Amino acid sequence: MSLWHQARRSARLNPSIIREILKVTEQPGVLSMAGGLPSAETFPVEAIRAACDAVLSQAPREALQYAASEGYGPLREWVARHLAGKGMTLGPDQVLITTGSQQGLDLIGKVMVDAGAPVAVETPTYLGALQAFNPCEPIYASLAGDADGPLPGSISALPHDAPGTRFAYLVPNFQNPTGRVIPEARRSALVAAAQAARIPLVEDNPYGDLWFDEPPPPPLASRWPEGVIYLGSFSKVLTPGLRLGYLVAPPALYPKLLQAKQAADLHTPGFNQRVVHEVIGNGFLDRHVPTIRKRYQSQCAAMADALALDMPEGTEWQRPKGGMFFWLRLPAGCDAMALLPKALAAGIAYVPGAAFYAQTPGHAADPRTLRLSFVTLSPEDIADGVATLGRVLREHLDGTRDEAP
Repeated sequence: MSLWHQARRSARLNPSIIREILKVTEQPGVLSMAGGLPSAETFPVEAIRAACDAVLSQAPREALQYAASEGYGPLREWVARHLAGKGMTLGPDQVLITTGSQQGLDLIGKVMVDAGAPVAVETPTYLGALQAFNPCEPIYASLAGDADGPLPGSISALPHDAPGTRFAYLVPNFQNPTGRVIPEARRSALVAAAQAARIPLVEDNPYGDLWFDEPPPPPLASRWPEGVIYLGSFSKVLTPGLRLGYLVAPPALYPKLLQAKQAADLHTPGFNQRVVHEVIGNGFLDRHVPTIRKRYQSQCAAMADALALDMPEGTEWQRPKGGMFFWLRLPAGCDAMALLPKALAAGIAYVPGAAFYAQTPGHAADPRTLRLSFVTLSPEDIADGVATLGRVLREHLDGTRDEAP
């Protein structure tokens, strides 16, 4: 008998398949299209170095001391102004600085979800959100959708009786993993359906600034401020290593999220907050983010060209209009999880799509799906990697046909 008796909820803590794959990609000769990592070439190293010097020169004791759980005041004010420019109505007192937006998901789960309570998610959805919510032991409801995102009717059909659906979790902009954007008309219809059903929304927006040709429509939170929790991040536009995100909550919910934050880690590192505020305070992002968009757009085009050249007949995908990912559906007879060892042996890594599906009745994971990230490889490596993946798929399909009676 084990000395350590683990809580029941610990059984729902599972390793991230993406993190496990990333361990393999550290081996020489493996081209990784698996991780959702921003390109390290976009990190503003010199600006961050200068900001560190400025913070340590101007307010060293304050920066290195314990700080308020809500976050650094000037940074919260910046977030409020930034989001007001996107059409949201909010004050700095609704902004909670988090240790990455992933912590925001964790806090929402702790405050909003009881064991056995329904939580609605897209089909497929962000794997990290499922990992954050799982320990709270929800019952997932999968939202039916199409290329434009969840269908409004799937919101209307959610359980209302006790325990009613606590919230619907949505990633409207360049969704991880599909790359899709919810268009204007669908956003309005989804919010109207959620209002009518009295089901709050959690809007996760880490990729919204990474558009290529035109920005996405205004946030869901701009249409229903009292019914939407909004999550944002500095990881994709500055650097993920600082672990800095933010959460915007309606006043009725903010105090409990703040208390959960206090219990989790007291506060997000004050030094990091001050450094980021120093970097972005003079309009830096207005100059820096367009360089990221230009780079990612070129890499996206390289992957689109390579897929069209090398994928076997029957493979399906849509070219994203921003973000970091392509979502593929392989030809009949392919299982992305089963094929992963062959792909790794050939020197190419991807994430099987099954990891992004909540296990719910009537909504099984599609074994033919996979996610490719295009932002960490050069166009030449993208071409080589996709060609390798295409070769693995064709060899599998040829072998399947040879085995057929």
